[in-house]
Amino acid sequence: MSAWTATSISDSVRRGELSARDSVADSLARILVRDPGIEAFQVVREHKALAEADALDARGDLSTLPLAGVPIAIKDNVPVAGEPMSNGSMAGDLEAQSIDHPVVQRLRDAGAVVVGLTRSPELCVFGATDSVWGITHNPWNPGLTPGGSSGGSAAAVAAAMVPVAHGNDGMGSIRTPAACCGLVGIKPGTGVVPAQLGATDWYGMSENGPLTTTVADAALLLSVMADDASLAAIADPGSVSVAVSTKPPVQGVSLDREFLRATYETAGALMALGHAVERQEISYPQTAALGALARWFAGTTADAELVDAALLEPRVRTHAAIGRRVRETGLMRESWRDSWREEAGDFLTRFDLLLTPALARPPIEAKRWGDGSWAATMAANVSFTPYAAPWNFAGFPAISIPAGVHPHSRTPMAVQLVARPGREALLLAVAAQLESRRPWQSVAPDYR
Repeated sequence: MSAWTATSISDSVRRGELSARDSVADSLARILVRDPGIEAFQVVREHKALAEADALDARGDLSTLPLAGVPIAIKDNVPVAGEPMSNGSMAGDLEAQSIDHPVVQRLRDAGAVVVGLTRSPELCVFGATDSVWGITHNPWNPGLTPGGSSGGSAAAVAAAMVPVAHGNDGMGSIRTPAACCGLVGIKPGTGVVPAQLGATDWYGMSENGPLTTTVADAALLLSVMADDASLAAIADPGSVSVAVSTKPPVQGVSLDREFLRATYETAGALMALGHAVERQEISYPQTAALGALARWFAGTTADAELVDAALLEPRVRTHAAIGRRVRETGLMRESWRDSWREEAGDFLTRFDLLLTPALARPPIEAKRWGDGSWAATMAANVSFTPYAAPWNFAGFPAISIPAGVHPHSRTPMAVQLVARPGREALLLAVAAQLESRRPWQSVAPDYR
């Protein structure tokens, strides 16, 4: 086995060079040693995972399983049979779940073994992973957050406790942690992967997807999650047109100069690869920002109505209360979404891809943000991760890929690529070219 990735592990298991038990035991040993300093895991399924690995080995022929013996972590906001689903909250469903989420079932059917469930902020609302259960730390710099809300999954991969992990993304919750932790994170377009997240999928903005160290692993996991084997085959994209836009979608947010530099260095690499790259700022209409915020607030309200609100953090109760008011206004209007989709679609007809920074600045502090005010959390979140949400509102696919290390925070920098619906394969193909031309360090320095 040449590397600790899903593709290399599954290849070795299918060839009989590695047992599923040994692969899973390796992951569990890493979690035992490394997680106390990171706090990525809410549940570790030591005995169950080993038993499932043994059952997999006993099957004999594993040649048809694309994820044979791959240890995987699942974000603790989707059902995993036999485990609680806290959703980062004391108000979560702490009883054993009766069935797997469809994505979890697809991963298991493909041969993956769930070694644990990873932490998220309460109800997955915010962009740093802290909750009543603890504070999750960034393996690159433990004083900073790994992002959110899939921060536990990202930290687990970046600390090489698992080779790959599941996450989901309603306002950037895959791409933000991927960017904070130096990973590949792709949010598929609407309908590519089953969502079934909370009460409403945040009114159609939330999607499930992978967090990985390599583009090949992202393609493999996405192909299983989408039940579309063609996505695993990364093709030559040919020459494509790329627009570069660095203007933050939110007024008043400034872009860190190092992230600006990383974006333009990536643009240069794309030009060297033969792509047509042009500086062209995309216009983010105010209605797109308002529409995304409205669904974020109202989606939180719908999720909070499923639990005992008295057990929620004050900042989450405030967020849900705003959402109740939003539902009484015209801010949920579908016409705003349709207009943004049309406008963004026109832009991405003139260009095959849009390149933006993935973050506006390094990750915020890893601390108990839930003990502070809603306003402080909002200000911190908007200041560092404004670029993701427009594409949740549009339902377009987008991918975050590493683009160097910030000289001051010592955490990764990243860029985002966006495409029209149905072009996940193109995103993966161009990301793979960038990975080949500008390889990144796959895990945090202390965890290689």
